[in-house]
Amino acid sequence: MTRPSSPVLRAAIGVAVASLALSACGSNSLSSGGSTSSGPAPTATKNADLAAKLPAKIKSSGEIVIGTDATYAPNEFLATDGKTVQGMDVDLFNTVAQEFGVKARFVPANFDSIILGVDSGKFDMGISSFSITDERKKQVNMVSYYTAGTQWIAAKGNPKKVNPDDACGLNVAVQKATTQLDDVTARSKKCTSAGKKPINIIVEVGQDKVTADVTSGKADAMLADSPVGLYAVKQTGGQLEPVGSIYDSAPYGYVIPKSETEFGNALVDALKQLESSGAYKQALAKWGIQTGAINNFALNP
Repeated sequence: MTRPSSPVLRAAIGVAVASLALSACGSNSLSSGGSTSSGPAPTATKNADLAAKLPAKIKSSGEIVIGTDATYAPNEFLATDGKTVQGMDVDLFNTVAQEFGVKARFVPANFDSIILGVDSGKFDMGISSFSITDERKKQVNMVSYYTAGTQWIAAKGNPKKVNPDDACGLNVAVQKATTQLDDVTARSKKCTSAGKKPINIIVEVGQDKVTADVTSGKADAMLADSPVGLYAVKQTGGQLEPVGSIYDSAPYGYVIPKSETEFGNALVDALKQLESSGAYKQALAKWGIQTGAINNFALNP
């Protein structure tokens, strides 16, 4: 997440988000475990070569256990039952898992704990709108599958006259451990270097709380991954609006252990097959965010 980046809300908009998702798409809070979402039951392996490249643990269990921050609609969030993880990332990776003939199981977790969970073996993968960065690639392998930038969001009418390039002295909400937090921190330092007031940065664990801060007036603005910010605008019934243009576009990446290069390359091959068949863009179009589609999938781009 931009993570840089991750896209895609409990608090003030949680019910509205999930209800729209259900009506438009069928039937994702933040917790360290418990609620999960599984993909379709394993099917006959579509590609024996891909299946052969699965890590031994996944071959044995027949499922891929995935850590995800289920507060990031429309990329990953909880359905109205409060348990089922849904969203673009879920739909897309379920089709990837089917290419390997295994099942995907999404487990909600705090965003900043997911990479550690992959490193420790708690999760087989992390899928949570993670922007690919050099720092993250030092820890894990990352497979690119989508691209997103950063979008600032303010209250409708922008009453505080928020300008992303001069937000000094304003209250700005952002999710913990995201590239947006790095972004707004750097902007605040520029403010103080110029003799202006720093940005009052409000850091929340979940994106749902970030959005609620803006709708409630606690924060003057927020910044998030572009699909997530723009989705929040739609779901809050005209309470929010985008401010400025999308910037710093970067690919999202699937997170896997640093040792699993073969599996990473197999994920690239599976994505290429889905792009060729049309299933890749179909998964994105379901959530109206196909503008972030890519075709240059790669391991550690």
